[in-house]
Amino acid sequence: MPSTVMGGFAHNFMGNAPVWYKQIIILFLIANPLVVWTFGPGVAGWLLVAEFIFTLAMALKCYPLLPGGLLAVEALLIGMTSPDAVYHEVLNNFPVILLLMFMVAGIYFMKDLLLVTFTQILVGVKSKSALSLLFSVAAALLSAFLDALTVTAVIISVAVGFYSVYHKVASGKGYHHADHNAQSDDHVIELHREDLEDFRAFLRSLLMHGAIGTALGGVATMVGEPQNLLVAKVVGWDFASFFQAMAPVSLPVLAAGLATCWLLEKLRWFGYGTRLPKPVRQVLEEFADNERAKRTKADQAALWIQALAAVILVVGLAFHLAEVGLIGLLVIILITSFAGVTDEHQIGKAFQESLPFTSLLVVFFAIVAIIHEQHLFKPIIEAVLSLPQESQPGWFFIANGVLSMISDNVFVATVYISEVKAALDAGEISADHFRTLAVAINTGTNLPSVATPNGQAAFLFLLTSAVAPLVRLSYGRMVIMALPYTVVMGSVGLFSVLQLS
Repeated sequence: MPSTVMGGFAHNFMGNAPVWYKQIIILFLIANPLVVWTFGPGVAGWLLVAEFIFTLAMALKCYPLLPGGLLAVEALLIGMTSPDAVYHEVLNNFPVILLLMFMVAGIYFMKDLLLVTFTQILVGVKSKSALSLLFSVAAALLSAFLDALTVTAVIISVAVGFYSVYHKVASGKGYHHADHNAQSDDHVIELHREDLEDFRAFLRSLLMHGAIGTALGGVATMVGEPQNLLVAKVVGWDFASFFQAMAPVSLPVLAAGLATCWLLEKLRWFGYGTRLPKPVRQVLEEFADNERAKRTKADQAALWIQALAAVILVVGLAFHLAEVGLIGLLVIILITSFAGVTDEHQIGKAFQESLPFTSLLVVFFAIVAIIHEQHLFKPIIEAVLSLPQESQPGWFFIANGVLSMISDNVFVATVYISEVKAALDAGEISADHFRTLAVAINTGTNLPSVATPNGQAAFLFLLTSAVAPLVRLSYGRMVIMALPYTVVMGSVGLFSVLQLS
């Protein structure tokens, strides 16, 4: 323990993060004002984006809200953006905030149903390749009608449930042992350690297949991703016409993505292909049998209520009966009311997963405000618009993809579709060319952005979720595991966009 007050401050700063990491963050905080005064806010803006990505990459060392928040606060203090600009970005993305606050909590109350359903799938499908394909297809179909964050929350909840069951057994405890820390392997029996590592690798691959699946399905419909709705409104597409416009790109990419999923499991490349260890399968089968045997009539009634809430959730989201977050709140009210969850502290647990990420997302919007205020992307946009029209769709796809890897894809889509609409209104491009560019913008922000966790909110949510440290899913590992998908989806998407022009 520190012997002086100053030593206490140094010890408390960013808690248990490594000393070298703390020193790097301090270096960033010292360097940023000097860069602003020496090279100007433009250079400092790009440096800040790189620093924020670094904090995301080190998410397992320290939750990015702390260092990322300090960087954002400093940016405000040295005038790189303003509180009003940050508030404007948050306000524009308020539906996403609502979604995280209530929908993720709603999924928490459905975890019993999800665990029962997916346990049956896991123990029933023996082939890892078939199981991975099933996860990817399910995520793609759901994401075409639901929000990708909602689907990711489901996948995370299922993975945490599976992991907790086996980790308890591997630690010499029963399935229902309440006081158990799944974060620590201190009590894991030596005999189970290798199987636990294989199980982690197994779950990592399923999580990544599912996360990629949300991008494969999310690009296809106007409700799949927030930027899709934005593009559709600007162009004037309805649900059917949006799907039809995207199909020449989205359908070939879907086929290529699913083929990649199958091949990665067969070839066991890039961290994929680990099979479910037999002892783990046996534990999960015994758990399923045990749960079924001890299930009371009240438990059965609670599962029926969760199933009914799931149907209401799907119908409400598919037909956009209300804002996504409000539907999530409805799910919370229905399940808690009819399943006997009446204690405030019980309900509060549901929000523990979502609110830290909601806070981090607001910090992310502050970084986006800096990008916007300093016009960091403007030279790229102007360069692409100056190209010959026949080459513009391909370059729009590439530019949107690259920028979406490091920034908010909703922001990138907003900037690009606004500039293209302005060009249409000025008579610089035709209506047909405008629609082609809109397809390039939408697919560009959806597909190549799977390359990094900060490319899509669903990926960032996965990286900073409770399951990531459990299965050792770091930023670098996510990038490596996403690489083959990025290459395939980006290449097929670019080729398909070029065919449109």
